[in-house]
Amino acid sequence: MAEVESFTLDHTAVKAPYVRLITREQGPSGDTISNFDLRLVQPNENAIPTAGLHTIEHLLASLLRDRMDGVIDCSPFGCRTGFHLITWGEPSVETVTRALTGSLQAIADEVTWEDVPGVDITSCGNYRDHSLFSAKEWSKLILSKGISTDPFVRTPLAD
Repeated sequence: MAEVESFTLDHTAVKAPYVRLITREQGPSGDTISNFDLRLVQPNENAIPTAGLHTIEHLLASLLRDRMDGVIDCSPFGCRTGFHLITWGEPSVETVTRALTGSLQAIADEVTWEDVPGVDITSCGNYRDHSLFSAKEWSKLILSKGISTDPFVRTPLAD
């Protein structure tokens, strides 16, 4: 089997929440994609409940695109501790951290149920499994800790 970088990461050594560049890869035509680890909660100590994580996922799909260029996809980790963010180009960890912070701030303070995209039977594969309340509470908790630009040392980005 191919080695997957994320499975070589010592999950006991990281200090969430943080943004980490996992890899940059060049496609056959020379295009660069970047893969980021958006770790929102401490691995093996906590996990965001599925309904809240699902709602955060739907919101990040739009909110991150509003705050930075080149977003291809933002998908949750199966362990429910964060997301993979795939982008075109080479955005910096700081750029991604600012976009994530702004997005979580919007979820915590501004978003209403009417703002959540894709929450009906025709646009979501599990439309009953959402919780804006949970998404808001987890966003507030994550923001209260500050999102670090270093996965091993708590260095929250200054405003």
